[in-house]
Amino acid sequence: MSRSTTRNRCGGNRTNFYDDITNKMIAELEKGRFPWVQPWGTPSAKAQLAMPKNASTSRTYFGINVLILWGEVIEKGYTGQSWLTYRQALALGGHVREGERGTTVVYANRFIPDDAKRRAVQSGSEARAVPFLKRFTVFNTDQVDGLAREIATVGPPPPSSTIEPRVETLIKATRIDFRICGSRAFYMPSQDYVQVPPPLAFFEPINWHRTALHELGHASGHSSRLNRDLSGSFGSRKYAFEELVAEMNAAFCCASLGITPTVRHADYLASWLEILREDSRAIVRAASLASKAADYLLGFLPESDVVTSGAGRTAA
Repeated sequence: MSRSTTRNRCGGNRTNFYDDITNKMIAELEKGRFPWVQPWGTPSAKAQLAMPKNASTSRTYFGINVLILWGEVIEKGYTGQSWLTYRQALALGGHVREGERGTTVVYANRFIPDDAKRRAVQSGSEARAVPFLKRFTVFNTDQVDGLAREIATVGPPPPSSTIEPRVETLIKATRIDFRICGSRAFYMPSQDYVQVPPPLAFFEPINWHRTALHELGHASGHSSRLNRDLSGSFGSRKYAFEELVAEMNAAFCCASLGITPTVRHADYLASWLEILREDSRAIVRAASLASKAADYLLGFLPESDVVTSGAGRTAA
């Protein structure tokens, strides 16, 4: 049996999705553009900085869906970060304009089939969960007519004067050992502490907060927290993958706090490209872990302090 035939019988659609999204991310990285740090300050960015959300449920999108929808907002020049399925648009009194093309997002999870449960009971063994990937087509509210104005509106980011205190509040609330000293920023897994140089050491003061969120992202993976694999040594594939998780975590946290995200470790570009070329599922896995890290960290703040507060996560 050929490889292509096996792929078609064993979930070709799922495999194609991973290939499609990975190829798109690789193409962006090869052009020097980082999909998790969109050029919000350029003329092509008409939408305000925020996490994408479902306009019907008010839930934020999660993982790879954030990168997909941010990319569409920039590429298509949409003015908002709100999305709806076709049916949700109808239920809200709107209608998708004729000729508009939707964007595919996905929901990935695992489930245990009934026959596997029965076999497990009969044999006394543990039933194995089977992964599944469900696709949804969503439309930006710019593509929908007839919606009430408040449905399509995304609130503006908080004024810059409120950003820094909230990041400092988050640092204290996590109770992570956070040390402001030295000349290097890093997280030390063996001793579970973060070190970031004083704000005056940064060319732009706001970069101190971006760096802090990046390093807190690493700390979220400690065994006492989200328990990610932090065993990679400097220069290894595991190390580069964890840097990718921390980068996207920082971008998601920044967007939720109204801070324009930037790339903190562009020097890992070659390593990230290598990872994505070898494993088509790596970017999806990294984005999922980054969302979990951002959810964990932002969970220490009151909902009123987060731009897309109280939203939870959603697939469509």
